Amino acid sequence: MTTILYSHADCLAHDTGYSHPESAARLRALLTRLDDAEFDALDRRQAPAAERGQISRVHAARYIAKVFDAVKSTEPAHIAPDTIVARSSTSAFMRAAGAICAAVDAVIAGEARNAFCAVRPPGHHATPASTMGFCVFNNVAIGVEQARKQHGLRRVAVVDFDVHHGNGTQTVYRADPDVMVASIHPAMIFNVPILRNAPAAQFRNTFETGIVPRLKDFRPELILLSAGFDAHLSDPLADQKLAPSDFTWLTEQLMAVADSSCGGRLVSVLEGGYNPSAVAQSGAAHVRALMHH
Repeated sequence: MTTILYSHADCLAHDTGYSHPESAARLRALLTRLDDAEFDALDRRQAPAAERGQISRVHAARYIAKVFDAVKSTEPAHIAPDTIVARSSTSAFMRAAGAICAAVDAVIAGEARNAFCAVRPPGHHATPASTMGFCVFNNVAIGVEQARKQHGLRRVAVVDFDVHHGNGTQTVYRADPDVMVASIHPAMIFNVPILRNAPAAQFRNTFETGIVPRLKDFRPELILLSAGFDAHLSDPLADQKLAPSDFTWLTEQLMAVADSSCGGRLVSVLEGGYNPSAVAQSGAAHVRALMHH
């Protein structure tokens, strides 16, 4: 049983304008890397467009309407100081949300033990009623609600290893005891801060002692990952020192918990990472680990 890869060409059409770090180049580099022969065994699927009802499980109706109004313009529009949408963006963020819903459906149905959603824009900074940090809809939270509302799962864990705090996901689940949100980032729900420019060994130790035991104790029925690759040492928007091998290790740690708690059921969705080459290397390491487990 292999790993399912969800993506869609429409995710490349989301135009953030000249020199914006959250560009199509980062996803294109990753998809090109995943076209290599070593990834031939991936079960490649087109991400469906999410239904509006799937998004409204997380986001307020007024906010959804605001987003759809903004993308009607012929010119790119700022819906937050750092977040730009254009007419071509609509399908991108609907495919991104649809990818994780389809991945949750497939993994829960036993079609694969795990899945990776290679999509953009990212989502973990989006709150129920606001956007920030390049994010429009909170993909991973929409995936949590697909698991709970569509499939009746009760305990779902979100592990966010993007170098930036998954504040939107934390906001959604701040008062919900049945969803665990764990984020490791420099300084959810509990947060595990780590110093800037920390050695990779310190990152590993912090993750292994600060997140893994609590994740095991929570006994999730499904693990969702906000997979940001901006902790890579070459990322322009962060100051961490991870290499692709560290993302391999991280993935293996999380799959071991999934094996012991929920039959290996794990769904990962791309978040940040702003050096295209580093995203390609690190994302490939992550997917390779998912496939070979």
